[in-house]
Amino acid sequence: MPVQAERSGAGSDKWVASITYRSEAVRPPSVSELQQLVAASRARNRSVGITGMLLHDGGRFLQTLEGPPEAVDQIWSSIQQDRRHGAIEVLSQHIIPARLFSEWDLRLYDRSGGQAKAAPSRPGNAIALTDHVPAMARFALAGDDSRLNALIADLVADGWVGDALVQHLLEPTARLLGDTWLADDCTELDLTIALSMLQLAGHTVHSQPSPDSIRKSRYSVLLATAPGEPHILGSTLLGDMFINAGWDVDMVSPESDEALTRQLRSQRPDAVDIALSDALPRQHALALLRETVEKARHALPNEVIVVSVGGRLFAEAAATALSVGADHARRTAAGTTIRLARLVEQRASGTRDPDA
Repeated sequence: MPVQAERSGAGSDKWVASITYRSEAVRPPSVSELQQLVAASRARNRSVGITGMLLHDGGRFLQTLEGPPEAVDQIWSSIQQDRRHGAIEVLSQHIIPARLFSEWDLRLYDRSGGQAKAAPSRPGNAIALTDHVPAMARFALAGDDSRLNALIADLVADGWVGDALVQHLLEPTARLLGDTWLADDCTELDLTIALSMLQLAGHTVHSQPSPDSIRKSRYSVLLATAPGEPHILGSTLLGDMFINAGWDVDMVSPESDEALTRQLRSQRPDAVDIALSDALPRQHALALLRETVEKARHALPNEVIVVSVGGRLFAEAAATALSVGADHARRTAAGTTIRLARLVEQRASGTRDPDA
């Protein structure tokens, strides 16, 4: 099925098609066969402007492709006819405002072999939302997008709005999924698919422009996962929020600090958010994140840039902005657009942040 869609409005020519699917190999590939597959796919993707990622776990695949709609359609047609795999199931298929894997012709993660190259806006208690977290996790692990979306639609109809759903439902569900993996009750591929399901569900809770945008003219933000971080839920949730709040948004999953530095020099944003996993407590990643933040600042030494960080460690207050040299550590994606806009304004005017 084609992934092209109607596009309109300013800047729509920057949007790209994206498709995510899972499948099962007819016969689990050997290491050399997998390497050959990836090499051929990278060359093909590079020739038509496609980027993306591929995960492999015991003969099961999860792949995301993004790029020009015509090119994505062409490659998707080839994938469907490839007899090396079957049980192909589309998990998401839509037009997105920016690439998530702009540095990767095709990034492979092979679990068997390692890597190859705010309060609710409606009256009521947040417990009413957190009660639904176990069901959300079950639906996400089952890849049941219809039940996920039905549950969210019911909550929206009951008066809950985007920020509350993110803070008290989607983010806690991500942490529960992480706990499920840590308890060895699901595979890493299961976890990634489930987080992808939450990512898609997150798009439905911010379908209308936010009334909380504090200025009409646009700021710009680069939303980046920490180098090498495979979980992108936090960045994609933020992407919807920043777009609805009127920001210019670019998203990237850099493979290295140097790749992030290149992106910053190219985009020259007002702010950058660097995200660890929202599902897993990456305690060991803090020292590396501190280096990433420092290099991000050095990327634009003569310009004022606000650096934000996020992930489960910060949501649970196990780490702070100060511990990694950032200006802001988000406990939740909700309200981040307003907080960063204020920080950008204060930096531009030379005033000190009273909350720092």
